[in-house]
Order: sequence, then C-alpha cells, then structure tokens
Amino acid sequence: MQLPWSKPKIPVVALRGIIAARPGAMSLVSHSAPIERGFALAKKSKNLILAIESPGGSAAQSDLIGQFIRRRAEELGVTVTAVIGDIGASGGYWLACAGDRIYANRLSIVGSIGVITGGFGLDRFIARYDIERRLFTAGENKARMEMFSPLREQDTRFTQDLLDEAHGMFKAWVRERRGARLTGAEDPIFDGGYMMGQRALELGLIDGLGDVDTLVREIGGAKAKPVWLRPKPPRGLLRLFSLGVEATLGVAEERLSGPVLR
Repeated sequence: MQLPWSKPKIPVVALRGIIAARPGAMSLVSHSAPIERGFALAKKSKNLILAIESPGGSAAQSDLIGQFIRRRAEELGVTVTAVIGDIGASGGYWLACAGDRIYANRLSIVGSIGVITGGFGLDRFIARYDIERRLFTAGENKARMEMFSPLREQDTRFTQDLLDEAHGMFKAWVRERRGARLTGAEDPIFDGGYMMGQRALELGLIDGLGDVDTLVREIGGAKAKPVWLRPKPPRGLLRLFSLGVEATLGVAEERLSGPVLR
C-alpha cells in the first residue's frame, strides 16, 4: 500500500553507450544487474522505464539484452516503456523494441534498421612495397576477409549472405514487437536509414513524443519520482583505462569482428 505522504517511485534503467562485449561498453554482463534491480523495484508499480542513448553496436549483445528484458517482463507481468533521448538507432532501436511502448523526442535519431561490417584491403599496399605475406591455415576459409590477402568473390557472397541473415532477424524482431503499429511502405523503415522522432512516429516506429520525466508522472502520478539505475562505474586508474579502451575501440567500431548494428 502506498503511504499518503510517500512519493511513488518508478525505476528507470539507463541503457547508454556503444553496445559491445568489452570493458566500458553496454553488454548483458555489464547491464544485467541494473536491469534486474529495475524489475525488482517495479513489482509495486508494474512499470519499468528504459532510458536509451545508443547508436548501436554488437548485434549479438543487442539481442541478448533485448531478450533478457522481455523474459523478465513476461515473468513478472511488468510493462516496459522505452524512452529514446538523443539517439536510439540500430542496436539502440533494437533495445527500444524490448519495450511495450516506445517514446522519443521529436528531434531524436531513431531507426537505422540495418546491419554493417567492413575492414581494409591492404594486399596491393604490401605488394607495392614488395612485402611478402606469409600465412598458414588449416581450412579453406580460415583466413576469410584477411586484410592482407586479395578479396575473393566467394568471400563477398558469404559476407553479404551473413549480413542479409542478420538484417532479416532485425526486421523480424521489429515486426514482432511493433506489429500493426508499423505504417507505410517497408523501404523507409527497413532500408537502414535513420530519421527523427517525428517521422518515426508517423511510420509507427514509436508510440509518441515524450521524455523520461513526463512518462514517470504519466505512470505514477504528479508526485512520482524516477529511480535511476546504472552499472557501477570502474574506479580510479581502472576507470581511466576503460575510457581509453572505449575511445580507441569506438573508432574501430568493431567492424572486423562481424555484423554490427550501427
């Protein structure tokens, strides 16, 4: 029972940053604890808010986090509301689709439902300087997409098939979660492009325009307060090291490791 002098509290889980299985990034390992804490606090109100600020990243981690949120929501009967701030694109939008409702600002960057990977081809560079590449493998495709070797047509086909498969899973997830709310032709929705919140609302990618504070009061009443939940930051030198690693790997965008939702 809510005491008359107490203020309703709505848990808000912050999902912020690049999505990747590395220190300093957003992953299931780094964010499972605040998500679990959020659902524990949501037992009274039966509501949880996801505050999303992410341009995307790892396809696998996006799916792991999204599926984890849905399992807990269904087990506990909690309604999940996703709120996109500046950006909830690609993997960030994948996470938003774990919500039963999605809100954004009219100027938020939303969508980018596509998959990307890439790298560099340096075979002609080393040939120009008469550098001999020595590579030994067991397995015809063990060195697939190796940057110092010429790109093979079969590797191009393989990589495109991989991206198309991941893109198909992304589209299926959006259709599953958004259903009949999606409107209009599929091209502007699933072509990999991003848009602002107002356009996303017209296409059914979000349910309305709003921010965390507005949604907290809508859910819990005029006196409701958000309870923000975030991963514990590393301390001291470890924090500086993590920030340096994140900045360095953020530039690389992990595009050599597989499909990326970015």
